[in-house]
Amino acid sequence: MSAIRLPDTQAHAAKEPTIGVFATGDPRVDEESRQRCRNIIGMAADTIADRVKMPDGSPVKVVWSPILVDGEKQADMVARQFEAQGVNVLVCVPDTWAFPQLGLISLLSQFPKDTPINLTCGNSGPKPGVVFVHAASGAVSQYGKLIHINVGTWPDTGQNPVMTEATADALVDWCYAAITKVGLKGRRVIIFGHDSMGMETALMHVLPTRNLLGLEITRLDMKLLADMLQKKAYCPDELRELRAWIDRMVNGRVELRDEADSERFNQSLAMYLIVRDLMADLNAVGGGFMSQLEWGSDRRGIPLPVADAMESMFNATFDHRGKKPPIPFATEADVQGLLTMLFATWLSGGNPPLFMDFRKVWEPWEINQKAESLGLAQVEPDALWRRKGLVDGDNSGSAAFDWAAMPGATPEDIMARVSLPLAEDFYFPGGGNCVSFTSPGGIEGIAARMAYSGEQNIFSLIWDEAVTVDLPEKLSLAVANTSTPIWPHTYVVPKYASMGEYKQFAPANHFHMTWGLKPAVLEYWMDLAHVLSVTPWQARPAYIEGVDRPTPLLHLLNGGEVATKLRLAGR
Repeated sequence: MSAIRLPDTQAHAAKEPTIGVFATGDPRVDEESRQRCRNIIGMAADTIADRVKMPDGSPVKVVWSPILVDGEKQADMVARQFEAQGVNVLVCVPDTWAFPQLGLISLLSQFPKDTPINLTCGNSGPKPGVVFVHAASGAVSQYGKLIHINVGTWPDTGQNPVMTEATADALVDWCYAAITKVGLKGRRVIIFGHDSMGMETALMHVLPTRNLLGLEITRLDMKLLADMLQKKAYCPDELRELRAWIDRMVNGRVELRDEADSERFNQSLAMYLIVRDLMADLNAVGGGFMSQLEWGSDRRGIPLPVADAMESMFNATFDHRGKKPPIPFATEADVQGLLTMLFATWLSGGNPPLFMDFRKVWEPWEINQKAESLGLAQVEPDALWRRKGLVDGDNSGSAAFDWAAMPGATPEDIMARVSLPLAEDFYFPGGGNCVSFTSPGGIEGIAARMAYSGEQNIFSLIWDEAVTVDLPEKLSLAVANTSTPIWPHTYVVPKYASMGEYKQFAPANHFHMTWGLKPAVLEYWMDLAHVLSVTPWQARPAYIEGVDRPTPLLHLLNGGEVATKLRLAGR
């Protein structure tokens, strides 16, 4: 017998999430009930396949087995089937009683302990799968493995039951969290430069990021990018195509004083092409660029143009070649900001991230006072910004173009609201152009920021639901002018946090927002990744039914969510 020699070529591709759907069974039940179980497996698998997408919009791979896991023998059979298909996410949809150790636990033991597992069932009485779900959840939780259950609803009778929309929603929410957890495991991001402007809240934390989140950080010096710019390591024809696309889409709103400004802007665009190709070569899922101080702000060297246009294009859902998935990209090499945006983009199915300074918090009394000083005391008397206040979120880089318009807008409509003024010479003597727009009101999502604790060796996420608001034009200009008017501005109102809480509990000077991200999806992922969920807002209940995910039994049995995550992250 000789060893098997593998081919000397291999496609450069990352391992993708694959969801395996199955059901446990009771060997004593009649064949009609067993066929109903198989039909439910197919129904659940089709629901997931139809509704769960990867960040690039492609469907996630879903497989299902018609073999009911009655006992150890069937557990081995299904495990071999799933292994052959690369299954790394497990969904069990039982419709009858079963014996947890003989079937489910025997199957789980053949997968890594951190494999996400979900039990979804109808709340039926005849041959109660729900009884098995509670028995299995208790058994699995007691031996220390995280398991999420979804006690939903489908008809008690009939050969082809269909789960209710609420049941499907909960299952799909969990699947987005699971594919984010396994899909990013072993992947990498690229960071150009070193520490983010000396901001300890943005450090790479290479070992915790690897050990706790499963992500690698490829570190490249900004000199490489400077050298590649000097060598013109990009396709000149594509640079001309990109510049022509910008000129057409922005239509005269690129501020250029002379040919030197035009050349600096071309360098900014060339940076996008160079970094894009580097990221593709390394199969990277995100990136960051230090910029300040060495790149464009230190006059002892040769300051180079700002990277704002590059960063906005990476975070956007389109570029000169058409539709593309967002590649989360952080200005100032803010790695914790990048992690926040990366996970949120995957959890939302590919929605574009927004990178902002946590700039000026306008408490209700202050924004009302400003409005009154502008003669706007009677304008929009019941507006949300008057009652809650707002945060003026703005930063010189990383604002996805998409945030210039409402979700679903065309690239033409989005770019019609964008301008590219010259960067401030005082901060950026290397020149170049920043990105400028004001986000429209009515965009709903989650505003959040990851943080790391060296004391506990754990990541946390401080978050709240949020919505953007429109301000009267005169007031909007006044608010923007209190910070940096030429940068993107997004007026953010948190749902539960008061402005007093918001400005006191901010974990860093940057925060981030992703539209269409649901609390339950975020919470499921924080469970799977052992990330602390931090919502210190007095007005937010601990659990909102229909919004939050139910607390997993593992947390309840081990002293609560925080205690359990601290222990699991410390393993």
